Amino acid sequence: MERRFRVRLDELLDDAEVPPALLRGVLPRLEAFLQPFLDALRSAEQQTNAQHYVQGLLSDLDSKDVESIAYLHDRERQGLQKFIGQADWEHRPLLTELSRQVATELGEPDGVLVFDPSAFAKKGTESVGVQRQWCGRLGKLDNCQVGVYLGYVSRREHALIDVRLYLPKEWASNRERRQKAGVPKEVRFRTRHELALEMLDERGPWLPHAWIAGDDEMGRCSWFRGELRSRGECYLPAVPSNTSVRDLTAPDPPYGGHGRRPRLPFVRVERWCAALAEDAWRTIEVRDGEKGPLVTQVAWGLVQARTEGRPSEVAEVPVVFRERQGDGTWKHDYLLSNAPPRTPVAEFARVFKAEHRIEDCLKRAKGEAGLADYQVRTWEGWHHHQTLALLATWFLTRETGRGKNTDAGADRAPGERTAGPDASPAPELRSPGARPSHDESPFAPERGGQALPLAKAQPLAASTV
Repeated sequence: MERRFRVRLDELLDDAEVPPALLRGVLPRLEAFLQPFLDALRSAEQQTNAQHYVQGLLSDLDSKDVESIAYLHDRERQGLQKFIGQADWEHRPLLTELSRQVATELGEPDGVLVFDPSAFAKKGTESVGVQRQWCGRLGKLDNCQVGVYLGYVSRREHALIDVRLYLPKEWASNRERRQKAGVPKEVRFRTRHELALEMLDERGPWLPHAWIAGDDEMGRCSWFRGELRSRGECYLPAVPSNTSVRDLTAPDPPYGGHGRRPRLPFVRVERWCAALAEDAWRTIEVRDGEKGPLVTQVAWGLVQARTEGRPSEVAEVPVVFRERQGDGTWKHDYLLSNAPPRTPVAEFARVFKAEHRIEDCLKRAKGEAGLADYQVRTWEGWHHHQTLALLATWFLTRETGRGKNTDAGADRAPGERTAGPDASPAPELRSPGARPSHDESPFAPERGGQALPLAKAQPLAASTV
C-alpha cells in the first residue's frame, strides 16, 4: 500500500476508536441538538417523525430507508413515508439553521466554500431527475440523480451545508413527468453551475469565507469563474487536464514584419505543465506522516485560459500539484485561480485540500448517515431526506469534535463554547445580502474579483512558500 494511503488509513482507524465514556448521554444530546430544527416544523407529529427519522439515519441499520427506520421504532411505515414523501413541510428553514450553526461553530475569515456535485445511482425512470448522465460514484454514464452540494471548510472542521437537485432539461420541459414527481411550477432548468451560484448568493453572506473551491466539473466552466469574479469571490477550482491555456509569461514568437504579430498558441494545461523546468516546482509539507512529513510539489504561472471555445478576457493563475505514485509516475491536479500571483503557495495548498475534505464529508454522509439510502420518487421527498441526512451528518461531526476535546463534560452539548479567559467569541453573522468582509485574510487587500487584464499581465515573482 502506498504511504499516503497508509497514513490516511491510520488516521481513519484512529478516528474510529471511540472510548465508551464518550457515548454516555448521546441520546439526550441528540434531542437537544434537534430541537432548534424541530422548532421549524408546524406540528408535534411532524417533530416526532423528524426525530425518529434522524435517529434511524444515525442507527446501525443496514439500509436506512423509510421502511427500515419505521420498523426500528416499532411503528407503521405509512406515517413516516407520508412525512418524507408527501407531507407539506418546508425544508429550507432547517438548512438555514444548519448554516447558522456551522457559521457560529466553524466560521473563520479565510474559510473555504466548496461546491461538489454528487450522483446517486437509481433504476427506472420515475424518480425525480433520474436519467442517464455522468455518475461519479460509478465512474461512468449511468441512470442516476445528481445533487449539487455546498460545503464549508475551516481549520476547525468541515461540514455540508446545502444541496440542490439537478433537474435535467428533459425533465424540466416534460409537464407530465413534472406533475407526477411533484416538481413545483416555479422550478425551471438550471445548470449545475447556476445551482451553485444560487446557494452562494443565499448562504455566502452568512458564512465567513475568503475562497471558493470545487472539482473539475465546477472549474471547467469559464462562465462560472466569471460569475465568481463579478461577485468579488476568490476561487481555486480544479480544471480538466485538457483545458486550453496560453502562457502569458513566455515571449511571443518573432515578428516577421508583415500581418498580425504572432502569439503563442493555446495548449492543453497538461502540456503546459510538462514543459515546465524542474526548478519551477516547489516542495511543501502537507501533513505529518508515519515516516515523516508528507509532501507534495506545486508549480504555478500566469495564463489566459480558453474554455467552451472562448478565450478569457482576464489573466488567471494555473496551480498544479503533483505527487509521486508507487510506480514512479506522477499524479497531477490542475487548478485555476484569480488570486493574486503573490499568494503564498501554502495557502493554495490549504484551499486545494478543502475540496477533498468535502469529498470526505459526502462519503461519511453516504456511509454513516444514510444520505444515499432513500426510496422516494418525488421532489419534496428527495429534499426532505437530503435535509435530514445533512442534519444527521452535522451531528456526527459535532460528536467527533466532542471526542477530540478530552476536557468536554459527558453531558455538555457538542460544540458548546465555554466561558473563560480562553474562550473565543462566535463569528458575527451577517445579514443576508451583505458582502462578507475579508479584512482578516492574509491576502485581503488583493482579494479575488480584482481581475488582472491581459495587457497588464507580468511575469511572476517568486511566491512565498
